[in-house]
Amino acid sequence: MSRILVKLGGTLLDEAASRDRLAGEIAAVRAELTVVHGGGKQMTRYLAERGVESQFVNGLRVTTPEIVDALLKVFAGSVNHELVASLNRAGARAVGLSGIDAFLAEAEQMDPALGAVGRIVRANPALLELLASNGYVPVVACVAGSRDGSIYNVNADQMAVACAQAFRAAQLIFLTDVEGVLDSEKRVRTVLTASESEALIAAGVATGGMQAKLRAAIAALRGGVGEVRIAPGAAEGVLRRLLAGEALGTRMILSEGQAA
Repeated sequence: MSRILVKLGGTLLDEAASRDRLAGEIAAVRAELTVVHGGGKQMTRYLAERGVESQFVNGLRVTTPEIVDALLKVFAGSVNHELVASLNRAGARAVGLSGIDAFLAEAEQMDPALGAVGRIVRANPALLELLASNGYVPVVACVAGSRDGSIYNVNADQMAVACAQAFRAAQLIFLTDVEGVLDSEKRVRTVLTASESEALIAAGVATGGMQAKLRAAIAALRGGVGEVRIAPGAAEGVLRRLLAGEALGTRMILSEGQAA
């Protein structure tokens, strides 16, 4: 059975209707499947409600001890468990996890100036394989740990790539709040190679969050993931359509030889 990893952006999970629709689509997939999710929008709102201003450096949230506590409450808490509940209601057997569980994702501090922001150095797939091969759907929050018990805030796209590589996923699907990867003419590219992606970054066409997503996708392709899709999570039936081969969003491949 093929293995698929689906990464859900936090924006798609903020409304119950969107979350439930995507949960239904995931529950209908007949494959060994793992889900990784973000939750940045929910985290920013949670902190703002408590008078804590979010600070970002190069797109990364400066993570103080106070924010680590919020990380566990929001990413590994409410966002993760609301998604697990939606999946279970849709008929999946979902299991909420974070990278801390069973050393699923081990990280080290990226930069002391960023606080507890981590870089994943190792992913251990045994727990994902155990669950997925027995019909469960692992749902992984973007929180990682270390052997000394430290807790790290990690980028959700990087968590998805690390898990996809370790899980030996045939496909990594990023469901996002955009239509796909745009070229310099603002047109969605239906197929994109790793080298073409790097050219979009070098030319300043892909910036910000899309640049980070492309870099993550390139790392996944070069790390052995067969195909990466970047697609609009708001599209009705998006997972079914992608898995049926529809040209929805952007299909990323390592080189031209895979284009057929």
